[in-house]
Order: sequence, then structure tokens, then C-alpha cells
Amino acid sequence: MEQEQRRAAKQQMLELMEAGVSWQEAATTAGVQTSRATAYRWRQEARTRGEAALQDGRHGHPAKVLPPVLHWLELRCQATSLVASSQLQGELQEQLGVRLSISHLNAVRAAHGWSNAASQAEKKSGRRGNQR
Repeated sequence: MEQEQRRAAKQQMLELMEAGVSWQEAATTAGVQTSRATAYRWRQEARTRGEAALQDGRHGHPAKVLPPVLHWLELRCQATSLVASSQLQGELQEQLGVRLSISHLNAVRAAHGWSNAASQAEKKSGRRGNQR
């Protein structure tokens, strides 16, 4: 189902529920596969947020890396490119209240060219694990 089709089906289901149709019948009629809890959560969101509740939001890591976080990361990594991702993770949590896994943080850094060059060089040469 395309995004617009999903939004229209969700809207039809919610309209049917508001008209007194059971959530199961409304979902079946609209062609929406959902649970009872989700159907009622959608109905509550539609009552409080209106049309905005019909849009599907992305969950997970990408939603956490919003423009303010990307901007902060860009400034921080450009100021000190040798900063470890574990340190960035702590600073992000402390300063912006955002928790990213180190693997996701590394992926974001690599995608934007903000990787820790020294750390990568050490890993490739094998020196990091052999230091005593």
C-alpha cells in the first residue's frame, strides 16, 4: 500500500470507528491490518492531533538523528575529528538528551564524512589491539 493509500485507509477506519463500528469491522472494511490497542491509540491521536495523526511517523534511529542533532555532530566532529564515538555518545546524551547506539553513530559519521580517521587507521594497521 502506498503512503497516501495507507493514510486514506486509516482515515476511513477511524471514521467508521467514530460512527460506532467496532474496531475489527472498521479495520476489515478499510483494509487496515492492526491490533485493537493500535486502533484505539490512532483514534485517540486523531481526536487530539487531527489530520496530523493520520501520517505514519518513522520509528527507530533515523528519527533520532534530526537536523539539530546532525548540526551538533557536524560542529563537534569538525572541531575535533579524532573524538571517539563513545565520547560523542555521552556528550549527545548529556547536552541534547539523545541516546544513539555507537554503531548508528558510526554509520551517521561515515555517511557524512565525519569518521574518526585516526581510529580507522589504527584498526586497519592492527596497532590498537597490540598496544601494551
